Amino acid sequence: MARVFMKGTEAVAEAAVRAGCRFFAGYPITPQNEVPEYFARRMPEVDGVFVQGESEVASINMVYGAASMGVRSMTSSSSPGISLKSEGISYCAAARIPMVYANFARGGPGVGSIQPAQQDYFQATKASGNGGFQMMVFAPSTVQEAVDMTYRAFDYADRDRNPVLILADGVIGTMMEPVELPEMKSDEEIAAMKAAKGSWACVGHELDYAHRSWIQPGQWSTARMQEVNEEADALYRSWEKDAQAEEYMVGDAEVIIASYGISARIAKSAVNVLRAQGVKAGLIRAVTVNPFPYKAFDRINYDKCKAILDVEMSIPAQFVEDVKVGVKERCPIKTCLCSGGNIMSREAVLAAVKKIMEG
Repeated sequence: MARVFMKGTEAVAEAAVRAGCRFFAGYPITPQNEVPEYFARRMPEVDGVFVQGESEVASINMVYGAASMGVRSMTSSSSPGISLKSEGISYCAAARIPMVYANFARGGPGVGSIQPAQQDYFQATKASGNGGFQMMVFAPSTVQEAVDMTYRAFDYADRDRNPVLILADGVIGTMMEPVELPEMKSDEEIAAMKAAKGSWACVGHELDYAHRSWIQPGQWSTARMQEVNEEADALYRSWEKDAQAEEYMVGDAEVIIASYGISARIAKSAVNVLRAQGVKAGLIRAVTVNPFPYKAFDRINYDKCKAILDVEMSIPAQFVEDVKVGVKERCPIKTCLCSGGNIMSREAVLAAVKKIMEG
């Protein structure tokens, strides 16, 4: 398949279109503005619908409505914009409505800066909205991964009838790289996917209690609400099999870097430099940050590993909390951090590893 040179935001949008997404609603915010801009041009070409909502709140609720009808639907935003969408995402999770959204994260807290950061990790993996719901969360480190993850995300959303998040950042969104785009879903495939949702989607059912509940989860009784939560818990537990990690040169490593997303990409280049210098460094990169790949940390040879170095663009550190759960106090954990729009440097990672080795 031919490779094309694309910006991360636009590549994600094209991957969604090729996956059969035919409804997008969004609102401008840096650094994800090119996503709605691309959909605005592209959707009319595939008989899809693009809407620029009057706000993030309006946009997510439009997605809620379109996805409730069985249409593959998506939205995107950046950090504070995702916070505004959180109630609508919670409703989609409660109603078991499949949808996909992307967060091209920026610095925080609050409005923060428009530069890239990884300060939305807790929001993405621990508290995306009220009620304790969870989602599968993918963390790309290249534009190609962002394409592949977005394309597959719609399948996971349909499989689980649950929202799926692509947790990227401003670097992934604004950088340009060559990518291979997946095949376009045919009109027949898209129609079949929508028809398969006919047992629950709003496609002409009488407004009986059961189907009204999908649109208004708050109508459930207390007993039914607990049943819904128990069903959701079973779903979340089933995701352990879907946890993914890249384990790079960890077999004999004396220092292992734990990271995700763009920070992991930078850290991987540091591992290559360190190996060339004779330092036995390795990398565990979380590809899914929920479910978290805890088992990758069980495969570490702790007789050789002197320390784990958590590398992330967040202060205070957030990703490190899941790293601690995976390590289980089997070796020390150090951190290499930046935040607020400062991008992790390879030099900082190299210095942190060398400090560990000297210690």
